[in-house]
Amino acid sequence: MSDADAVKRIADALERMSPAPLSAPDFSTADAFVWHTSPDRLEPVLNVNRVAIELLIGVNRSRDTLLENTLQFARGLPANNALLWGARGMGKSSLVKAVHAEVLKQGEALKIVELQREDLPSVSRLLGLLRAAPHRFLMFCDDLSFSHDDQHYKSLKAVLDGGIEGRPENVVFYATSNRRHLMPRDMIENERSSAISPSEAVEEKVSLSDRFGLWLGFHPCDQDEYLAMIRGYCDAYGVTVDDETLRAEAIEWQATRGARSGRVAWQYFVDLAGRSGVMI
Repeated sequence: MSDADAVKRIADALERMSPAPLSAPDFSTADAFVWHTSPDRLEPVLNVNRVAIELLIGVNRSRDTLLENTLQFARGLPANNALLWGARGMGKSSLVKAVHAEVLKQGEALKIVELQREDLPSVSRLLGLLRAAPHRFLMFCDDLSFSHDDQHYKSLKAVLDGGIEGRPENVVFYATSNRRHLMPRDMIENERSSAISPSEAVEEKVSLSDRFGLWLGFHPCDQDEYLAMIRGYCDAYGVTVDDETLRAEAIEWQATRGARSGRVAWQYFVDLAGRSGVMI
């Protein structure tokens, strides 16, 4: 084999190992996309799984704050990254998707891109793709949290701080988490108690949540809010049930689940709608 042939074979092998840069998708095909890796691609989502914003009960302050921030961003004005944290099943991810729908309803152009926590190491590639696009993007990561040996949080800093390039002007980042500081409390205490410099032991990870301009807390609902959620679903989808029956069944349903939340309210309503022969 000649030297030229050997060089060509090496060059071909390197090209296969380093594929061509990802080409931008046709963003006009949808308003929602999901980021996948291996290979990198943005898959359009034509039908987003979400509920109407008016059906989200008990989160009025968070709803109004997040909607205003998102409208500002969609209109090209300054806006903050947002962390929605707190009780499970209280509508954190539902609110993000509902706010996006409401922004579109008000005539503003905004794309939402969902990023899985496991794919955070690829976020710089995604940001490079979005930076070059003539659209504004709401990047969304659901159920975000980190364990003691998890290094993914370093990748998240590329979204929140942007490094030397800065966060793309056309991208804002929203995340949901059950944890205010994105890490377990016992992990924070353990590292503080065993570190040479306790005040610095967890500063890098805890300060990650400080990089979100908006912190919106979600707390467990009371019984009246729980029942109001279900009644709102019944009215919206045309399910007829008297108040006494709804109250008795809904309270029994929450007791069997050992919890009361927006998710539990929806699960009871799904059962009720099914028994009533109503499609939702």
